[in-house]
Amino acid sequence: LKSNPSNNEEKEAQTQLTKSDELQRLHSQALSAYEQEDYEAAISLLDEILAVCVWDAELRELRAECYIKEGEPSKAISDLKAAAKLKNDNTEAFYKISRIYYQLGDHELSLSEVRECLKLDQDHKRCFSLYKQVKKLNKQIESAEEFIREGRYEDAISKYDSVMKTEPEVPIYATRAKERICHCLSKNQQATEAIKVCTEVLQLEPTNVNALKDRAEAYLLEDLYEE
Repeated sequence: LKSNPSNNEEKEAQTQLTKSDELQRLHSQALSAYEQEDYEAAISLLDEILAVCVWDAELRELRAECYIKEGEPSKAISDLKAAAKLKNDNTEAFYKISRIYYQLGDHELSLSEVRECLKLDQDHKRCFSLYKQVKKLNKQIESAEEFIREGRYEDAISKYDSVMKTEPEVPIYATRAKERICHCLSKNQQATEAIKVCTEVLQLEPTNVNALKDRAEAYLLEDLYEE
């Protein structure tokens, strides 16, 4: 504006300055809302800012944190993936994406994302620790599924027991393991045990189609046709 004053440029400059002041005010409010744990309000304010500041990685990371706190992990992943592209060597974003996928029970995508973190920094302590855990779990699940394909149901059950020991903290892995154990017991014609384990799964997930089918097969083995 000082270098080349003219009416048009002055108007444009004033408009941008007003917008900039408004965004700074919204940013302060968003940070305040986040600190007060009002994540819904923070998200709403960050939505307004990011509509203008589309390429701001740190604001996307902040909104992702709010989404995590609000129990909306898929939206958090979307923001973190954008942040990983917008900021060079963003190991933290890859680590967080991997953690979210892991908590959701998607061990394969978790493994893929944590590898991206280690590509950027092979000495990243938290990424390496997570990598070891996910890799071990992934290997056990792959091995169990291979046993099922080969009809080695006892071996598969044993392997899925190991899965539950490897990850006792995230409930979805125990549920998935029990679902597959229920399948193995039913296929192995161990009807009583199959009914017991399938019922445990269905108490947690009443509409689990796989467990319903496998329990039905087990009931057939016991001549319990009504059930």
